[in-house]
Amino acid sequence: MEQGLRLIRVVIGDDPPPRLDRALARDVPEAAALSRSRLARLIAGGAVTRGGAALTEPKAKVAAGDLIEIALPEAAEVATAAEAIPLSVAYEDTHLIVVDKPAGMVVHPAPGAPSGTLVNALLAHCGATLSGVGGEKRPGIVHRIDKDTSGLLVAAKTDAAHHGLAAQFEAHAVERAYLALCHGVPDPADPRLSGLRGVSWSGGRLTLRTRLDRHRTDRQRQAVTWERGRSAVTHAQVLEAFGTPPAAALLECRLETGRTHQIRVHMAYAGHALIGDATYGGRRRASARALGGGVAGAVDAFPRQALHAARLGFFHPVTGERLAFDSPLPADFGRLLAALRGP
Repeated sequence: MEQGLRLIRVVIGDDPPPRLDRALARDVPEAAALSRSRLARLIAGGAVTRGGAALTEPKAKVAAGDLIEIALPEAAEVATAAEAIPLSVAYEDTHLIVVDKPAGMVVHPAPGAPSGTLVNALLAHCGATLSGVGGEKRPGIVHRIDKDTSGLLVAAKTDAAHHGLAAQFEAHAVERAYLALCHGVPDPADPRLSGLRGVSWSGGRLTLRTRLDRHRTDRQRQAVTWERGRSAVTHAQVLEAFGTPPAAALLECRLETGRTHQIRVHMAYAGHALIGDATYGGRRRASARALGGGVAGAVDAFPRQALHAARLGFFHPVTGERLAFDSPLPADFGRLLAALRGP
């Protein structure tokens, strides 16, 4: 066999799906951790054979008992540079890593941020322990948090972990709880809020069910929609209210879905934009009358959205063990919260 290839043999079981790609997705050994998209690329690339003949069509017919061989290339090195950036690691094993991301760090390299990202840091931190995700030696990013949002994020180090984590996120089975500071206090007695489309209340908990899509005129923003985009569900509970009359609140926000900017867009839609959110909060200012001049000034000067990914829970994708992690508030968020609470 060609150097750098690993041969996987698959015997098609009884009553197989009629197509090669679907049959392989069903019968390939679980330990191989090959996704349907990865299998499709391998088929198209001539890496899947039967009796020595390449099967390059995903819809090729197969039968029970067929021996299919997959020549799986070793994970390739990626062009992204490894950078020795300090990380706060909440948990790590051979399959995955949970990190506590600081505000200001981008998760994935992009045209505006080619370096200094979490991925750059993970490449350096994990090094040789990355066995390969999707055929490349890279961390598997299954969810993201915004650059200026702090808190917990899990990344896969192996294909098997990447598969298992992605499946849990797709099934909305991952526990994600955020702490947020918002302008105003969501109240079920507020007629404007209770009459807003997509808003419901249960036991004092606010739920927003909408669709989210790119803003029609500003492609850097997301917007609430109803006929296009993807479904988005956020649950928000008021933990504390601040000011007389109440002018700000500490929220716990739990996600059923994980769309881009979801909490920020939903709370702005509800009329309770997050403190410090320049993108969705507009020019909203804190009430000096309700909070006091010094506190209102601290609220208005907060330099980022006051949002922290405080809790992350999931089942270990390989061992099945339930894992849950909590992140303390970062210093800037803690100082603002202390100011709002007062002496």
